[in-house]
Order: sequence, then C-alpha cells, then structure tokens
Amino acid sequence: MRLTIVGCSGSFPGPDSPASCYLLEARHDDGTGERTWRVLVDLGNGALGALQRYADPLRIDAVLLSHLHADHCLDLCGYYVMRRYHPDGAQPRIPVWGPAGTADRMARAYDLPPEPGMHEEFDFHDWDGPVDVGPFHVEPVAVDHPVAAYGLRVSADGVVLAYTGDTGPCAVLDDLARDADLLLAEASFLSSAANPPALHLTGADCGQVATRAGARRLVLTHIPPWHEPEVALTEAQGEYDGPIDLARAGATYELGG
Repeated sequence: MRLTIVGCSGSFPGPDSPASCYLLEARHDDGTGERTWRVLVDLGNGALGALQRYADPLRIDAVLLSHLHADHCLDLCGYYVMRRYHPDGAQPRIPVWGPAGTADRMARAYDLPPEPGMHEEFDFHDWDGPVDVGPFHVEPVAVDHPVAAYGLRVSADGVVLAYTGDTGPCAVLDDLARDADLLLAEASFLSSAANPPALHLTGADCGQVATRAGARRLVLTHIPPWHEPEVALTEAQGEYDGPIDLARAGATYELGG
C-alpha cells in the first residue's frame, strides 16, 4: 500500500499545502484483471488541484470522509463539477463514505437542492461498520470532536494505516492505532497552550498514542500554518522513540512490500 500526502495543512490551506487529503493506492485483482486501486481519505479545501499532480482524479475508486468540516470535505464540490461536466462526458458514480448527512451537507455547500444534489455523481454511504473497496478494508472508529467524526483504520496487502482524523484525546485511539505500520495523527495543538477539550491532539498526545499502541511509524499531520511544525515534532519525540515524520505535501510512504 502506498500513501501519498496530497494535503496536510490544519484547519485551512497553508502556503505549502492544501488542507487534509491523503491518497492510498494498492494493486488488486477483482476478477476482471489486476490494476491499481485508489481511494482518497478526506478531500479538504485546495486538495483537488494538488491531487492532479499525483493521480488522475477520474481514476479514483472511492472517497472516505472522516468528518464534515470544510478542511476535510469541501473540495468534493469541485470534484462533483469535474465528474459531472467533464468534456469526455459524465463519469460513473463512485462511492463516498462519510458521517450521516454527508449528501445533504455537500449539496448545501454547492447550493444544490437535496435531490438530486450530488447523488448522480456520488453513491453516498454513512459510516456504519467496516467497508471494503477493492484491496482496502476500512474500519471507522468514532472519535472525540464537536461534530460526528471518525478515525479510520485501513488495511491492505497485510499492512495497516491508522488515521486519527480530527479528535481530542480519547481511549479509542489506542485500539485504532494498535500495531499499525503507520499512524497518521493530527497534531493541531501545543502542549504549552490552554487548549479546549474534545477538539484536537498535541504532538505529545500523538507520541503517547503511538507508544501505547505499538505503532511502527508516526507521521504528524494537520498542523495549522500558525504553528511551527518542529514544536509538535519535538513534543512527539519526547513520548515516542520510533521513527517520526512531519507530513509534507507530496511525500510518499510505501507500506509493506
């Protein structure tokens, strides 16, 4: 499984990265021949433009939305336009998984009536247990955020990617990240600040989760442009002695193989 960081800026696009978007790729034969399957984990504002550097957006097999804040879902609007009005003709529907109400939320975002909204372009599903997309097995885990939000545990090719999405510290993160080959964890807050509860993680929180869960690698993401990423990195290094990276737009990780 390959992970490409399409966008990693926290809360809004930054000067060096769009907001949250992660491309997962893996080979799979579904009975019609082997090919590369591609899913997007989140599609935040600014991400659709950057995605075109790494993959053909018309060759995406599914979109997995962790929650419905703009920095994680808003570029589905542009993606709707691309798939509906492309010069090659309207594109086949692809599945979109997200919290309950995703279809209506995205219709409102583009000022569409709820019906048909974006239903002719996307096959919307609520997170309600594990799902399979080609080689990817995806387990959603409800996390602690002001809106319905999910961490995602994605396995393929015998490896596991754990993604916290946006969340405050909560017990379920340890199971989400248990023995993960890579923990992609948001580090929006600084430990030195008076942070509101039930909202985001610090770098130290991420390091503690990685240590307790036995994650093999930690990648810190969703750091807002107003923070110095190295501060989050230093915090995490104080809590976890495995390999740690700061997410960077365009970076790739080969898991397994």
